[in-house]
Amino acid sequence: MKRLKTKFTNKEGQELAARMELPANGHPHNYAIFAHCFTCNKNLNAIRNVVNNMTEAGFGVLSFDFTGLGESEGDFADTNFSSNVEDIVAAANFLAKEYSAPSLLIGHSLGGAAVLFATDKIDSIQAVATVGAPSNPEHVQHLIQSNAEDIEKNGVAEVNIGGRNFTIKKQFVDDLKKHTLPGILKGMRKSLLILHSPQDATVGIENAAEIYTAAHHPKSFISLDGADHLMTNKADSQYVGKMIASWAERYLHIDKDNIIQSEAQTVVSIKDKTNKFLTQIQTGKHSILADEPTDVGGEDLGPSPYQLLTSALGACTAMTMRMYADRKGWEVEEIKVHLNHDKRYSEDCADCEKPTSKIDHFERIIEVDSQLDEKQLQRLLEIANKCPVHRTLEGDVKVVTTLKES
Repeated sequence: MKRLKTKFTNKEGQELAARMELPANGHPHNYAIFAHCFTCNKNLNAIRNVVNNMTEAGFGVLSFDFTGLGESEGDFADTNFSSNVEDIVAAANFLAKEYSAPSLLIGHSLGGAAVLFATDKIDSIQAVATVGAPSNPEHVQHLIQSNAEDIEKNGVAEVNIGGRNFTIKKQFVDDLKKHTLPGILKGMRKSLLILHSPQDATVGIENAAEIYTAAHHPKSFISLDGADHLMTNKADSQYVGKMIASWAERYLHIDKDNIIQSEAQTVVSIKDKTNKFLTQIQTGKHSILADEPTDVGGEDLGPSPYQLLTSALGACTAMTMRMYADRKGWEVEEIKVHLNHDKRYSEDCADCEKPTSKIDHFERIIEVDSQLDEKQLQRLLEIANKCPVHRTLEGDVKVVTTLKES
């Protein structure tokens, strides 16, 4: 994954801090915007986990700090729900100008309500996903309820939210009252995914039901059973990222040109001139990236060819040992294969000055977690030396190369 710090200008001319995150190959098939929760910022771990899983699926994702939050300019006290919506529109304009227009909006909590309002202001949006979103923006008032009287009387109050103090003005509260989601959802004709936890103590599950009822099809709901509102459990936020990515691919155009095709068992392509060693591998239904370390001119965005080779040897070793142990009925909890590779001079070479005298040397250290006795362990070691990749590496290998006709 590539992570780029950037910034863009909002409607008021203030600079908002943002992070552009791209898949490892640098070529997203679609761009998305992530709008975070009320008083949160783009650095929240849950947000980063969601974004990371989106980029692994090939999306480019822009996350940013709303006006007056995080590293963005402006005074939070002068913002409101309407300005949050305008910030999302500004983010979309930035993407359209610098990268490509976004097709997907993702919003968490009040950010979820904001993306629903922003959708009809951004022509390129085809799909929207909300996470723990309130069905009415005014729902956020319960967070400032204890200070509501001061805000109404004095026009402003300092409110503690999540352990941090924020200045809230009456105009913020008044603006929330102007926005109702049912009307927006009745006119929205975009694919919608609603993710919500039944155990959400901040925004109750009934909010998800109200959004779902008001929205048109195609609409989907995913229960985040056991998750809290901020998705503090890493597994929950990772799950959210994977589910959104999988769902969105059904409703968005995926450029098939980014998926290399071949009738061969494996096909390898290198075409990105900006990352000269970055290589895309398609083997069966699996996509893998290969690269070189930074000290030899690569970007280290994937394993090197020799790392892939040692990985193949290690995987084949572990699989062969597991297969044998299972066939014998031996209880083996875990098999770890530690590998190193280098080139060494052949001990019996006739002329050690010739480059051809160097041979590849693989060091393989096998760790077996089991209650097996010494005899059984030695038998497993013998089996390791019989794994197919091992035998291929030590056998006579012929590589036949031809040019494919255009």
